Amino acid sequence: MAPTPKNLASRLSKRGPHPVLRGDLALAGLPGTVYTPASGFSLPAVVFGHAWMTSTERYRDTLIHLASWGIVAAAPDTQRSPIASHLALAADLRSAAEICTGVRLGSGKISVAPDRVAFAGHAMGAGAAVIAAAEHGSPAVAALFPAPTAPPAEKYAAHQSGPALVLAGAEDIDSMNCNARSLAEAWGGQVILRSVDKASGSGLTEGRALFGALGLGGPQRRTQHVTRALLTGYLLYHLSGATEYAPFATPGVEIPHTTLVSEEAETEGPDHTSQLPRG
Repeated sequence: MAPTPKNLASRLSKRGPHPVLRGDLALAGLPGTVYTPASGFSLPAVVFGHAWMTSTERYRDTLIHLASWGIVAAAPDTQRSPIASHLALAADLRSAAEICTGVRLGSGKISVAPDRVAFAGHAMGAGAAVIAAAEHGSPAVAALFPAPTAPPAEKYAAHQSGPALVLAGAEDIDSMNCNARSLAEAWGGQVILRSVDKASGSGLTEGRALFGALGLGGPQRRTQHVTRALLTGYLLYHLSGATEYAPFATPGVEIPHTTLVSEEAETEGPDHTSQLPRG
C-alpha cells in the first residue's frame, strides 16, 4: 500500500538519511552559506532567500533539513539592511545558483545539475526568489509566507510557466504584509496555494529575534516542521523525480495541518502589491 499524505508528511518533517556538510559561499565571493549532502554528483539544489533584516542563520535547521534529504541548499546572507533591495537580493540568489552549478563543492565529491536548481524564500526572500526564477529559469519555485516586494513579484510571476508552491500563515493570509493570494493568482503556470494551520509568517525563522522579544511574532516549531515537510516533498518531486512525493506537488491533495486555498478565494483577496515591503 502506498504511503498516505499524512505518512509522507510525518516522514519528511524529520531529517533525512544523508550526513550534511556546511560550506561558505564567501569563498566564491558571495556572503552566505551552503549545506550539502556528504557526497553526490548532479544533485538537485535550492537557493533560499531570507526575510527582511534576517540572517541566514535563522534558517540553519531548515537548510540542514533539506540537505539531509539530498538537496543542496544555498542561502546568500546579503541585503539585510532596513532599506534592502529586493532586486539586488534576487541577483544574489542567481549568483548563488551559478556558484553551486559552476564549481565542485566540498572536497570535489559534490556537484549540482544546472537544470535541477529551484528558487525558494521566506517573506521578502520569497518575492526575491520569484524575481530570480523569472530571470534565471527554474524547474520549481517555492514562496513561503511571501511579503510584498518592490517591484511587485506578481509582475514576474505572470511570465513563469513552471510550477510554484505558495504557503501562507492561516493567521495572516489576508493581512497587508502577506501577498500569497495575489502572487498565486498572478502565477503563469501551475500553482498550489496552501495556508498552514495556526501559523504566522514569522514562525518559520529559528531562534530568538528582536521582533519576537517585542511581541511581534517568534519561532513556531509546528510551523517549521510542517513547512519543511511541504517544501522537501515538493522539491524532491520536481527536482529528483521522486514520484512517491507527488501529493506535495499535486493541486487538490489534502495535506495534514494545511488548508488548500481555492481559486475562488484567491480572486476575492485584497490586492496588497502596492504596500510597503515587509518580512
